[in-house]
Amino acid sequence: MLDVRDILRRRGLHLRIASGAWSGMDLTSEDPMTKLFVAMLAGVLEFQRDMISENTKDGVAAARNAGKVLGRPTRLNPDQAAAVVAAHQNEGAAVKALAREYDVDPKVIRRVLDSAGARGVPGDLADLLGEPGGEEKAEPESPAATDPVVSIDVPGLLAEHLQDAADAVVRAALRGGRTIRRDQGYSLRVAAPLSVHQAALEACSALAADGAAPAGRKAYRVYADRIDDAPAARGMTAGTAQSA
Repeated sequence: MLDVRDILRRRGLHLRIASGAWSGMDLTSEDPMTKLFVAMLAGVLEFQRDMISENTKDGVAAARNAGKVLGRPTRLNPDQAAAVVAAHQNEGAAVKALAREYDVDPKVIRRVLDSAGARGVPGDLADLLGEPGGEEKAEPESPAATDPVVSIDVPGLLAEHLQDAADAVVRAALRGGRTIRRDQGYSLRVAAPLSVHQAALEACSALAADGAAPAGRKAYRVYADRIDDAPAARGMTAGTAQSA
């Protein structure tokens, strides 16, 4: 909030309270009373954020003590996952076809195949190239192709959690990130190999527990969806470029 106030002042803008007991107060004013009010308000907001973080950690600890399995639940049981991998490798079944067969989102199928190392290229690019089992064969992939560097916005709540929970590689990637302000929150735009983002997500799995705070669970889902969408987006971009 203090950063926003400084930006408004530098640009000659004003921020006034529209209603309530403090109606009409210009929060960008430099008079002592306004500065005290803004400082107190910023302190309350920081306290609220700290309490959310503390409640999240308490909820995660309680869930672990209760023996709950943390992390994002899968919608395929082990037998179904094995059948998906076999169909993809042995019969050349496409991701979307498998998703329709098991009535799940294609992202679920991609995660299963990635976990088994059964998907050679990201997203639906394998279908465009005719793999697996197609007539056309892709060229051998370089390490950069199998683990592409992608730029993904990490929610601020997760970025703070990762400062302590993540390994050295993830922490190094976070240090190179760029802060993106979003209303009262922020995200950290991190350009790193896809595997690093996946490792960061795994380190945040505790925030997705049933007993965790809603804010943490939402941030986890947002980051997971962004990671899932990154390979598909690259595949779509490649297909568009080829068509052009």
